[in-house]
Amino acid sequence: MKLTEKDKAFLEQLKTLMESKDLSVELKPGRPSHMVLRGTYGEKVHRAFRMSRQGVRWRFWHLFNETYVSAFETVLFVEKAFGTQLREHAIRISKERYALRQEALQTGFQSAYVLAGKGEAVAVPPDRR
Repeated sequence: MKLTEKDKAFLEQLKTLMESKDLSVELKPGRPSHMVLRGTYGEKVHRAFRMSRQGVRWRFWHLFNETYVSAFETVLFVEKAFGTQLREHAIRISKERYALRQEALQTGFQSAYVLAGKGEAVAVPPDRR
Protein backbone atom coordinates (compact mmCIF):
# COMPACT_ATOMS: atom_id res chain seq x y z
CA MET A 1 0.00 0.00 0.00
CA LYS A 2 1.30 3.44 -0.86
CA LEU A 3 1.23 6.40 1.45
CA THR A 4 -0.98 9.34 0.60
CA GLU A 5 0.04 12.97 0.97
CA LYS A 6 -2.13 13.13 4.12
CA ASP A 7 -0.26 10.11 5.51
CA LYS A 8 3.10 11.75 4.81
CA ALA A 9 2.01 15.02 6.45
CA PHE A 10 0.70 13.07 9.46
CA LEU A 11 4.02 11.21 9.86
CA GLU A 12 6.00 14.46 9.69
CA GLN A 13 3.80 16.05 12.37
CA LEU A 14 3.96 12.91 14.48
CA LYS A 15 7.76 12.92 14.33
CA THR A 16 7.83 16.54 15.48
CA LEU A 17 5.49 15.84 18.42
CA MET A 18 7.43 12.70 19.39
CA GLU A 19 10.72 14.62 19.35
CA SER A 20 9.19 17.24 21.64
CA LYS A 21 7.97 14.41 23.93
CA ASP A 22 4.31 15.37 23.53
CA LEU A 23 3.48 11.93 22.10
CA SER A 24 5.11 8.50 22.21
CA VAL A 25 4.54 5.06 20.74
CA GLU A 26 4.23 2.02 23.00
CA LEU A 27 3.80 -1.67 22.35
CA LYS A 28 0.55 -3.03 23.75
CA PRO A 29 1.09 -6.72 24.55
CA GLY A 30 -1.44 -9.26 23.42
CA ARG A 31 -1.90 -11.83 20.74
CA PRO A 32 -1.15 -10.17 18.42
CA SER A 33 0.56 -7.18 19.99
CA HIS A 34 -0.06 -3.74 18.55
CA MET A 35 1.29 -0.20 18.81
CA VAL A 36 -0.57 2.58 20.57
CA LEU A 37 -0.03 6.32 20.60
CA ARG A 38 0.43 7.75 24.10
CA GLY A 39 0.46 11.30 25.33
CA THR A 40 -1.88 14.18 25.86
CA TYR A 41 -4.31 14.82 23.05
CA GLY A 42 -4.66 18.47 23.98
CA GLU A 43 -5.05 21.57 21.88
CA LYS A 44 -1.44 21.40 20.69
CA VAL A 45 -2.02 17.96 19.10
CA HIS A 46 -5.37 19.06 17.67
CA ARG A 47 -3.75 22.11 16.02
CA ALA A 48 -0.77 20.11 14.73
CA PHE A 49 -2.86 17.42 13.03
CA ARG A 50 -5.98 19.51 12.27
CA MET A 51 -8.20 16.55 13.07
CA SER A 52 -10.11 15.14 15.99
CA ARG A 53 -8.58 12.90 18.63
CA GLN A 54 -10.37 9.96 17.03
CA GLY A 55 -8.98 10.94 13.63
CA VAL A 56 -5.44 10.96 15.02
CA ARG A 57 -6.00 7.52 16.56
CA TRP A 58 -7.46 6.13 13.33
CA ARG A 59 -4.64 7.42 11.12
CA PHE A 60 -2.01 6.16 13.58
CA TRP A 61 -3.67 2.71 13.67
CA HIS A 62 -3.96 2.64 9.88
CA LEU A 63 -0.33 3.63 9.26
CA PHE A 64 1.44 1.71 12.00
CA ASN A 65 -0.65 -1.36 12.81
CA GLU A 66 -1.96 -2.00 9.32
CA THR A 67 0.36 -0.53 6.68
CA TYR A 68 3.76 -0.70 8.42
CA VAL A 69 3.28 -4.08 10.10
CA SER A 70 1.69 -5.55 6.94
CA ALA A 71 4.74 -4.53 4.93
CA PHE A 72 6.93 -6.56 7.28
CA GLU A 73 4.50 -9.48 7.13
CA THR A 74 4.87 -9.44 3.34
CA VAL A 75 8.68 -9.36 3.61
CA LEU A 76 8.63 -12.29 6.06
CA PHE A 77 6.34 -14.30 3.78
CA VAL A 78 8.48 -13.69 0.69
CA GLU A 79 11.71 -14.43 2.55
CA LYS A 80 10.29 -17.63 4.01
CA ALA A 81 9.47 -18.81 0.50
CA PHE A 82 12.58 -17.56 -1.34
CA GLY A 83 15.17 -16.85 1.35
CA THR A 84 16.89 -13.54 1.84
CA GLN A 85 18.84 -13.45 -1.44
CA LEU A 86 16.32 -10.99 -2.98
CA ARG A 87 16.50 -8.52 -0.08
CA GLU A 88 19.43 -6.53 -1.45
CA HIS A 89 17.67 -6.15 -4.81
CA ALA A 90 14.48 -4.95 -3.10
CA ILE A 91 16.38 -2.46 -0.95
CA ARG A 92 18.24 -1.09 -3.97
CA ILE A 93 15.04 -0.73 -6.02
CA SER A 94 13.20 0.97 -3.15
CA LYS A 95 16.06 3.45 -2.67
CA GLU A 96 16.06 4.21 -6.41
CA ARG A 97 12.28 4.77 -6.38
CA TYR A 98 12.58 7.04 -3.36
CA ALA A 99 15.30 9.07 -5.05
CA LEU A 100 13.20 9.39 -8.23
CA ARG A 101 10.21 10.57 -6.18
CA GLN A 102 12.35 13.18 -4.43
CA GLU A 103 13.70 14.34 -7.79
CA ALA A 104 10.18 14.55 -9.20
CA LEU A 105 9.06 16.67 -6.25
CA GLN A 106 11.88 19.13 -6.90
CA THR A 107 11.55 19.33 -10.69
CA GLY A 108 7.81 18.91 -11.05
CA PHE A 109 6.09 16.28 -13.16
CA GLN A 110 8.14 14.75 -15.95
CA SER A 111 7.82 11.67 -18.08
CA ALA A 112 9.39 8.49 -16.71
CA TYR A 113 11.43 8.36 -19.92
CA VAL A 114 12.91 11.78 -19.15
CA LEU A 115 13.72 10.76 -15.57
CA ALA A 116 15.28 7.47 -16.73
CA GLY A 117 17.43 9.37 -19.22
CA LYS A 118 18.87 11.59 -16.46
CA GLY A 119 16.98 14.62 -17.68
CA GLU A 120 17.57 14.15 -21.39
CA ALA A 121 14.60 13.78 -23.67
CA VAL A 122 14.37 10.14 -24.64
CA ALA A 123 12.40 9.04 -27.66
CA VAL A 124 9.11 7.49 -26.66
CA PRO A 125 8.67 4.05 -28.19
CA PRO A 126 5.89 3.98 -30.84
CA ASP A 127 3.78 1.57 -28.79
CA ARG A 128 3.79 4.07 -25.86
CA ARG A 129 2.37 7.08 -27.71
